[in-house]
Amino acid sequence: MAKDLYEALGLTRSASEKEIKAAYRRLARKYHPDVNPNDRAAVARFKEVNAAHEVLSDPDKRKKYDKWGDRWEMADQLEAAHAGRGAGAAFRGNGGEASGDFGSIFDSFFRRERAGPRAQPGNRRGQDVETPVDVSLEEAFHGTTRTVNLQAQEACATCGGSGDVAGAICHTCGGVGVIARPRRLEVRIPAGVKTGSRIRVAGEGRPGTGKGAPGDLYLVATVLSHHRFERKGDDLHTEADVPYLDAILGGEITLQTIDGRIALKIPELTQNGRQIRIGGKGMPLLGQQASRGDLFVRVRVALPESLSPEEREHILALRKLRESATIHH
Repeated sequence: MAKDLYEALGLTRSASEKEIKAAYRRLARKYHPDVNPNDRAAVARFKEVNAAHEVLSDPDKRKKYDKWGDRWEMADQLEAAHAGRGAGAAFRGNGGEASGDFGSIFDSFFRRERAGPRAQPGNRRGQDVETPVDVSLEEAFHGTTRTVNLQAQEACATCGGSGDVAGAICHTCGGVGVIARPRRLEVRIPAGVKTGSRIRVAGEGRPGTGKGAPGDLYLVATVLSHHRFERKGDDLHTEADVPYLDAILGGEITLQTIDGRIALKIPELTQNGRQIRIGGKGMPLLGQQASRGDLFVRVRVALPESLSPEEREHILALRKLRESATIHH
């Protein structure tokens, strides 16, 4: 059973949005791979925290989770099944993997199909299937792969998908016309994917009837939030602490980007809150790997926590010099 999302963040179900956000930030900093290199347990915990935040920070997803638990991603299908409207193929994702679930949702559908022989459906293309997949920002930057566990439906070889043989119910599939078989599928997720991007895997959806072609499988990406970078389109936004002397006199700091460290030049008299744009250091454009968005760095001028007597003396002298210059002007 999947771990309770509230438990993953150390919260109760009555937690406020503010408490969820605070818990996520605290735990993301604690378990981030940059802070825990080569620590698989920390990486797993980081992914767990990200997944919990992705659901609980979204009011609609949280509402579904509170009602359906770890089946929340199938909420629409479950609601439809409970309303007696039947259901189609449903898949659910869990972190890096997605798995098919053809449980009670299809019971009423299968019962209707078993009631008697069906008319020949002809040659019809199979339905497309969607399954959600979570992707970290780093994975969205570099590209990644996912192993998808499918409870795939294949047309029954005995009846050819019709559900009956010589006017009688097919005993192989019970009149349903399809047989569920577990499958594992490796899917490449390209660099540059965004939340809502659909990765198509041709021919891996539901089977067609007769000689109809199978439908397609679509992985629908959700890019998880990041503790250091905020993504806006293909651009990334972050913050950097700049020592006050570098902010005044100009200087250079080391900046962590999504793909490594770079030297960032700080112009003279840089104000707190100033935004510095670094071209071509954002996310790769989907389908255009040679092109990238930009990185925007918001400066936070860092003041010292203490001063030596000599430093204080020099700063006081500077203040007097500034005051004198103001009077003369």
